[in-house]
Amino acid sequence: MPDGGYYNSKKTDDICEDVCGETSRAALSMSRLRCALRGFDLKALLLLLVGVPILIFIIYVHGQKITYFLRPLWESPPKPFNTIPHYYHENVSMENLCKLHGWGVRETPRRVFDAVLFSNELDILEIRWHELSPYVSEFILLESNSTFTGLKKPLVFAKNRHQFKFAESRLTYGTFGGRFVKGENPFVEESYQRVALDQLLKVAGITDDDLLIMSDVDEIPSGHTINLLRWCDDIPEKLHLQLRNYLYSFEFYLDDKSWRASVHRYRAGKTRYAHFRTTDDLLADSGWHCSFCFRHISEFTFKMMAYSHVDRVRSPYYLNPSRIQDVICRGADLFDMLPEEYTFQEIIAKLGPIPSSYSAVHLPGHLLQNADEYRYLLPGNCKRERG
Repeated sequence: MPDGGYYNSKKTDDICEDVCGETSRAALSMSRLRCALRGFDLKALLLLLVGVPILIFIIYVHGQKITYFLRPLWESPPKPFNTIPHYYHENVSMENLCKLHGWGVRETPRRVFDAVLFSNELDILEIRWHELSPYVSEFILLESNSTFTGLKKPLVFAKNRHQFKFAESRLTYGTFGGRFVKGENPFVEESYQRVALDQLLKVAGITDDDLLIMSDVDEIPSGHTINLLRWCDDIPEKLHLQLRNYLYSFEFYLDDKSWRASVHRYRAGKTRYAHFRTTDDLLADSGWHCSFCFRHISEFTFKMMAYSHVDRVRSPYYLNPSRIQDVICRGADLFDMLPEEYTFQEIIAKLGPIPSSYSAVHLPGHLLQNADEYRYLLPGNCKRERG
């Protein structure tokens, strides 16, 4: 240290020494900025400024996938069903079939009422009603001029009623005026229509112990299943039906986890039309659920915007006809979603497109008898009409 001098041991920053001192007045505006940034890691700051917007964009675009993938962390699987083994062969008597299920056999079969809410699924409705026609006493169909999402729609069944002359003598048809409430949860409109269906059942003349089939149009119980339940005694008061899950056609078999279809022994004042779990009993292998099984691309876009899960359409891109056609032929997901499962093992097992199936065994009879008309529903025919 020099004699008589002043010694300061504090470290200095050469940059700020230059720009903050008296000698830097000519660059005062730049000096203040550089001094303010003294001590900041510029690389970290740049990463923050760029990274945060990118992260927000990723969450916006793929947030639904992230939440579906992490679902097992916060949501437990529902209570398992009590699955009832299902026995059937065309050469086995009804008495023996009922006995195999632990039930008795009736002297006369119960009446069967098949009730549905209808939107625009003409082909699937025709396949369904032909499958059930030998066993159903009355078909009940309710149609609205509104979708669940409040969009105005034509009365499609009314305009095409002539296609169903085979069921006309056993048909109770009703219409429901849409409420057209903007911004309302689609499940509210759906519940109003299901309540209206309860009233239509009374018009159809349903009485105690008649069998009532509750399911969407595309949830098709097999004819032999309904025949078994109408002939057997002591069956459960309520019984869910396990259906084979198909997507777009009977080429893309997903799993056997469709359970919302149900059959009820009707009780006046107690039975209400429902599409949710009402019992723990599930009859195995009882039919087919063919979701988004349409002939025309326009029918796909209509349903995507009309049904209760419209929130899955996150941009107009999802409604692009070329994209929809590509998704169908690959067996991929229309909404680009991850599987709705409750364990990571099941989610990972179902990632990616559904493998094609080349089996057309044990499908609805009317479908196979009219294969040329319904070719698009059979394996190897993924192309759809643009109309």
